[in-house]
Amino acid sequence: MILRSSGPSPFGRKVKIVAKMLGVYDQLTVEMSNTNDPEDSLRIQNPLGKIPILILDGDRKIFDSRVICEYLDAQVDGISLHPTEGDARWEALTLQALGDGIVDASILQVYEVRMRPEEKRHADWMSYQSDKVKRALDQISVTPPSLDGDLTIGHVAIACALGYLDLRFDGAWRATYPTLVAWLDAFRARVPAFDATKFEG
Repeated sequence: MILRSSGPSPFGRKVKIVAKMLGVYDQLTVEMSNTNDPEDSLRIQNPLGKIPILILDGDRKIFDSRVICEYLDAQVDGISLHPTEGDARWEALTLQALGDGIVDASILQVYEVRMRPEEKRHADWMSYQSDKVKRALDQISVTPPSLDGDLTIGHVAIACALGYLDLRFDGAWRATYPTLVAWLDAFRARVPAFDATKFEG
């Protein structure tokens, strides 16, 4: 299997962590991609031009990170990060949606600065996105996801979101959310794959 990703991609990191937790990372060949390069073949592999992309035998492609993670999970017996029944499934998937949403709103803020000259940046738009992140962190910090039982894709998504905030926003969230700092430290201790996939770039 070939995983198209990039060093700083939080969604690529999520896939890598899941692959390591499931014990299938050694079956992946990671190929770096550049979403800003119109000549990069990823735009053919995924017409949306987004990463990560998983390329399977027969040149089949799977995207996005949510689909790739569930695909990898389905290949492994005895371990599952995606509960299949009852409230546990919907809780895990909702938590994943919250973590992914934090990342989406954060990336939009990064792109606003990276892609627009300063005089064309929209302060209200930036505030709209940063408010999403704040509301999400406010909610999670009150009752962080329990690490006592089995871990799920939701735990991984939240950890990757916090890691991305460290990378792109200098960890400013840490001063306001000490409960989430402690939570991420506990997650890191339980899941060595988190530090092993530290963002680059």
